[in-house]
Amino acid sequence: MIHVLTLDLADDEAAIAEYEYWHRPGNVPAPVLASIRDAGITQMDIYRTGNRLVMTMVVTDAFDPVAKAAADLADPDVVAWEAKMGQFQRALPHAPDGSRWTPMTRIFRLTDHA
Repeated sequence: MIHVLTLDLADDEAAIAEYEYWHRPGNVPAPVLASIRDAGITQMDIYRTGNRLVMTMVVTDAFDPVAKAAADLADPDVVAWEAKMGQFQRALPHAPDGSRWTPMTRIFRLTDHA
């Protein structure tokens, strides 16, 4: 299954550059990467245009977003990472309360069309 989420970054070139720096190989803390993989996320990609981000996640059947959120809150490494990233991220106006990443709804799939 694929999950697609979006949010905005601060509309500031320096902040965007720093955000991208923290996502380069070797800069994401190993415990954060482990928490992602341990949750059943097998692939994660983040794309940017301007200050808009789109994240795709390929997950196993065992992936539970509620359990992942609870585990994240209990992991000091993930809490620290989220606090650091939170200084750059801006929730969309219609984001669910308390969340920055907003799920997107698929409205078209080519394979659904003859």
